[in-house]
Amino acid sequence: MSKLTDLPKRILIGRALRSDRLGETLLPKRIALPVFASDPLSSVAYAPGEVLLVLSIAGVSAYHFSPWIAAAVVVLMFTVVASYRQNVRAYPSGGGDYEVATTNLGPKAGLTVASALLVDYVLTVAVSISAGVENLGSAIPFVVEHKTFSATAIIVLLTLMNLRGVKESGKLFAIPTYVFVGGVFLMLAWGAFKGLVLGDTLHAPTADYEIKPEHPGLAGFALVFLLLRAFSSGCAALTGVEAISNGVPAFRKPKSRNAANTLALMGALAVTMFCGIIALAMASDVKMAEYPAKDLYRDGAPVGPDYVQHPVISQVAAAVFGDGTFFFVLLAAATALVLFLAANTAYNGFPLLGSILAQDRYLPRQLHTRGDRLAFSNGIVLLAGAAVLLVWIYGADSTRLIQLYIVGVFVSFTLSQTGMVRHWNRHLAAERNKAKRRRMIRSRAINAFGAFFTGLVLVVVLVTKFTHGAWVALLGMVIFFGTMTAIRGHYDRVAEEISAPEEPADDTVRPSRVHSIVLVSKVHRPTLRAVSYAQLMRSDRLEALSVNVDPAETRALQAEWERRGINVPLKILDSPYREVTRPVIEYVRSLRRESPRDAVSVIIPEYVVGHWYEHLLHNQSALRLKGRLLFTPGVMVTSVPYQLESSEAAKRRARKRQDWSAPGAVRRGPVDRRTKEPSGKG
Repeated sequence: MSKLTDLPKRILIGRALRSDRLGETLLPKRIALPVFASDPLSSVAYAPGEVLLVLSIAGVSAYHFSPWIAAAVVVLMFTVVASYRQNVRAYPSGGGDYEVATTNLGPKAGLTVASALLVDYVLTVAVSISAGVENLGSAIPFVVEHKTFSATAIIVLLTLMNLRGVKESGKLFAIPTYVFVGGVFLMLAWGAFKGLVLGDTLHAPTADYEIKPEHPGLAGFALVFLLLRAFSSGCAALTGVEAISNGVPAFRKPKSRNAANTLALMGALAVTMFCGIIALAMASDVKMAEYPAKDLYRDGAPVGPDYVQHPVISQVAAAVFGDGTFFFVLLAAATALVLFLAANTAYNGFPLLGSILAQDRYLPRQLHTRGDRLAFSNGIVLLAGAAVLLVWIYGADSTRLIQLYIVGVFVSFTLSQTGMVRHWNRHLAAERNKAKRRRMIRSRAINAFGAFFTGLVLVVVLVTKFTHGAWVALLGMVIFFGTMTAIRGHYDRVAEEISAPEEPADDTVRPSRVHSIVLVSKVHRPTLRAVSYAQLMRSDRLEALSVNVDPAETRALQAEWERRGINVPLKILDSPYREVTRPVIEYVRSLRRESPRDAVSVIIPEYVVGHWYEHLLHNQSALRLKGRLLFTPGVMVTSVPYQLESSEAAKRRARKRQDWSAPGAVRRGPVDRRTKEPSGKG
């Protein structure tokens, strides 16, 4: 099967890379920004809309609170960015929040953070892809009409791109991200120029619509609760900030400084774009409703179920550039692309965190190893599978998915910053240099404020979003936590059980005798090879063993055995129910009961075939026997292979594929420098 899949694998993800080429996959800052920061940068495409959607519950009159909510999100963004700049300097190994929490708060806190981050990474893929499909659907109706299929296809495509390696995917992702950022800033500048200098009135496509509020005239506690819910929705702009602290090893040297600078640049860009889009949305009179079919009115009547509510950024672009113009289409395409590529933040963070957790024995060890292209392939595939499942369950609806989104982010934020405070306290207790102490005290103050602020936001998110879907994220965290705890417990038990003892034990004492058994069905070449091999071993007792399923065949076997004069006694086991496996297992166990200190060596002749379908026709009894004998203590199983002609043909095909080079894969140098072949003429 591996031979059948090797060629398609190479076409899809490229040729395998040597381990010593890992350094070539490290990222410069210009590539690291779109790779690790595409999530928070692209969130400005849906975070402003989520704020307006929640405020619309109280009607258009509540929209005037949006600048204050934006200001609160800005303060939170700067706080988190400043806090994580301390993290990447103190912990550049790539463990990020997990390492900080584990080192300073203990394994349970670290595992809680890891569970939150794993859930958050899966949701990052699901939300980003779903939002991108919705944005692209404004230009291509087919996409929005088949949202789940389109989202799944894009996840598969992104998975293949990431399996090719971080650096290659980073180059592909850089162009759309920079086009998106440039397009948004162009829209902000042109919108400000038209409104402030030219005095034009910006007019969004929904400016003339009306919103029927679900709860008109909210005041007091109800209004405060609504504003807090809108703020928690706007906090979607902060998702992905932690990915840079988890991805520090992927940066070029000096890793910590490059990661900190990338964090600062990402924060400044995200804040400017978020606030600018909110301002232009207010200026162009954008209308958004949580349930547009019944709450959004046009000419005094509901717009109905056929109405497609376009995202805020699309409506603002239509107001600034004009619907259908070149810059409108360019920004719409770049927005959709960057939302698709924002999932790449998770494709870099999830596998790396999974590798660290696997190294700490909290996840299967297969997640720790790199694949052919030096990417953590198993983690990438696992992430894609979980994201596809979420997209399918929620119908690729970004608004429903975002309700699950923020909890894990702020759990990791809060525990990480609390751990950093403990980190600085520990170092301050031992540090005597005054200059270093001043820097540590300043860093501790930043992290302490970050822990307080993000903890406060976590409480707000839990209170305002729990019934809207946040409980699903909490359930996911609990499942991850329980699963990883169980895996660690299993690995610990196995390690304890197989650890080499200091004193002599049963495993180190030589068996009293070795009783070797060769399984025989017929006298043919594989059988003779297995018997010859067994005779070379130093066995205290050697016998051939066959099961009497067909009396005629058994008599023929005994006659042929005697005729050839094989100097190994042949024992026949009766099987009235025509079973092969059970009599052999019972006989081996009886030998173990009679002589517990003896070792039993079972030798099985097997065919080596060259085609996958031939495996279905041979060796089935041998496989069943080996599977059962594995659970019998003191029994060793040896396979004696016999290569059939089809295996030799398969070997030649494999050698031919190995020597084959794709067109253009081998550089031959200038024509005039090639060595000329002798013509053979005198």
